[in-house]
Amino acid sequence: MITCHIESFEERLEELQTLLPLHYAELALNQDKVPLSPQYEVYIDRERAGGLLFVTLRDAGVMVGYFIGFIAPGLHYSTCLTCTMDIFYVRKDLRTGRAGVNLFRFVKTELKRRGVQRWFVGSKVHADASVLFKYLKFAPCETYYTMWIGD
Repeated sequence: MITCHIESFEERLEELQTLLPLHYAELALNQDKVPLSPQYEVYIDRERAGGLLFVTLRDAGVMVGYFIGFIAPGLHYSTCLTCTMDIFYVRKDLRTGRAGVNLFRFVKTELKRRGVQRWFVGSKVHADASVLFKYLKFAPCETYYTMWIGD
């Protein structure tokens, strides 16, 4: 049975590190130039300050997915408590069921409990999750572009 849990990023970091390379290999751009090298201390600092939400997806106790979001008043809208998704991942073999839907519904419930008013999510163009977000009634609002300008 797949379940969702609010957990401590800091306490579950070692377990999370087993999934991050799979996530990176599947989705990261410019892998030949940009290695996976998270600033874990920044995540831990934000969690300790109350500004990070870490939700895990577990199958019989094993972490098979996660959602990480940052919660803070908007930089342009100081009266609007906002969650900006950092990353989310659901193991490939679980994507045809309702695991992703259940994960995001669980996150929504927790964000509402915390008083969050606005929630931003996104997906990679080359691994588009728009079907999930549209199903959950998110509205498209912005498009990002990238360009490698390093040597």
